[in-house]
Amino acid sequence: MTPHEPILESVLIDSPEQAMVLLNPLRAEIAARLSEPGSAAEVARAIGEAPQRINYHLKALEKAGLVRRVGSRQVRNLVEVLYQSIARTFVLSERLGMKPETVRKLKDQGSLAHLIGTADRIKQDALLLMEHSDEGEEVPSATLQFQVELATPERRQAFVEEYARLVQELTEKYGGDAAEGAYQVVVAVYPEASGRAAAPEGAQEKPAPKKRRKRIDGTQA
Repeated sequence: MTPHEPILESVLIDSPEQAMVLLNPLRAEIAARLSEPGSAAEVARAIGEAPQRINYHLKALEKAGLVRRVGSRQVRNLVEVLYQSIARTFVLSERLGMKPETVRKLKDQGSLAHLIGTADRIKQDALLLMEHSDEGEEVPSATLQFQVELATPERRQAFVEEYARLVQELTEKYGGDAAEGAYQVVVAVYPEASGRAAAPEGAQEKPAPKKRRKRIDGTQA
C-alpha cells in the first residue's frame, strides 16, 4: 500500500456532471464511506452489496473526479485497488442552476451520506474506547437523545441554524488546549425512521480519554 494524501474537509461541487453522480444514493454512500482508503470489497461488505456493483459505481465516482486511487494491497492471490474520496463532505454550488427539487434531493442525500460516515466513525471510536476501558482506564462519555417537532422546512432550517450556533458558542467557551482532555462533539438532526419506535429522552454519562485530538463534525438539514 502506498502513502495517501489527506483528504479535504469539504469540496464545492459546481459541475453538473459531478452533481448528477452524487444524486445516486448508493454512490453518495460509497463516497462517504471512503473518507479513509478502502477497496470495493470492503465497502461491499460494510453495506451488504455485491462487490461487482460497488466496483461499477466506484468507476463512475472515479471518472467524475470524486474518488481517486491511492494504492493497492495483496489479499491472498488477489491485488485489491484502494480508493479514497477527495473530501469528507461535498457542498452543492448555487451556480448549478438545477431545479429546486433536484437541489433539495441532492442536499438531503448528501446529509444522509455524511450521517452514515459519522455514525461509522463514532462506532470505531467507541470500540477503541471500550478496549481502553477493558484495560482498566476510566473512559468518561455522555450521550443525549431528544425528539422535537419540525414539520416544515422553515422550522427545520431555523432549528438547525440556532442549534449549530448554540453548540458552536459552547464549544468555543470550553475550547482551551485541544492537546489536553479533548472530546469529540457530534451534532446530528434527522427524521425518525418509519416503523421504528421512538427512543425515550434521556442522557447517560460516563468522564473520554485524555489526550485525544479535537474534532467537531456536523451536518445541515
